[in-house]
Amino acid sequence: MMKVVLAAGTGSIGRLLARALAERGAEVVILSRSPRPLRYRAVPWNAKTFGDWAGELEGANAVINLAGAPINCRFTPQNRRLLYESRVDSARVIGEAIRQCSSPPRVWLQAGAANLYSPNPDRPCDEDSPLDDLSSTRLPDAWRFAARLAIDWERACADSDTPNTRKVILRTTLALTPERGGVFDVLLGLVRRGLGGTQGRGNQFVSWIHHRDFAGAVLHILDRESIEGPVNMSSPHPLPNAEFMRVLRQSWGIRLGLPAPAPFLAFGARLLGTETELILKSRRVLPKRLIESGYGFEFSSWSEAAADLCGAWRALRKERA
Repeated sequence: MMKVVLAAGTGSIGRLLARALAERGAEVVILSRSPRPLRYRAVPWNAKTFGDWAGELEGANAVINLAGAPINCRFTPQNRRLLYESRVDSARVIGEAIRQCSSPPRVWLQAGAANLYSPNPDRPCDEDSPLDDLSSTRLPDAWRFAARLAIDWERACADSDTPNTRKVILRTTLALTPERGGVFDVLLGLVRRGLGGTQGRGNQFVSWIHHRDFAGAVLHILDRESIEGPVNMSSPHPLPNAEFMRVLRQSWGIRLGLPAPAPFLAFGARLLGTETELILKSRRVLPKRLIESGYGFEFSSWSEAAADLCGAWRALRKERA
């Protein structure tokens, strides 16, 4: 039986991925800070220091590290430190645990972010595209911090001395699930309240991936030893924000939504304790390596994905009512 160690597998994407792995017949072991009972065997860890949990990697087929504090916060000095340490420290300690294994995992999938590419909406970015110019003072400080965070996150994995373990960086875009509190739930909440119009100028691109394709792509990567390095976890069809929100409104059955200019978004972000980087920074990301390796997307168009997510959102709330 295939054994997969899933670090930080209690979030919405982690739970869905664990289910997909289990349905395939894998033994799933969750490394978690949470003491609450989980569906799968759970081992405590703090995502920072070496401990007994490291023994779970011995002889495992794969380790997948999704650890990282939620990015949906104000980039205060304290939060920046938390965001940085929760990502970089967890990647470093996973690398150290692999290095000490006598029979290390065959593959390490490390979470990453796709916001390290140039925000130019006229230039699509694949895995071979240049990364963001962090020296440019034209970019907002929050954008440069988020890009630097993503780059250092990857470097912590790349610099780990694990010669017998294949390493893959999952450069993830907006991973959309119908779960409460996720990105899709927030965007749909705006639509339901009549606020789901164009955000900012509306020409900034939105890159996204349906949660079933995220899980499917992970299984695809696990099966193909030829895939190494960064992989863009994104649908093949990013689209401008104005079109993205129009399709979401249409899928929910609402024609109109109030637009939100950039100053309004900045004010609202402060009230909600978050940043506008996720909304206003253009991400036009293409999954070149997934496509070239033969992955077939279940949801390649946003209209299909939005309709499915809206239906799942309704069904989930009805089930819990």
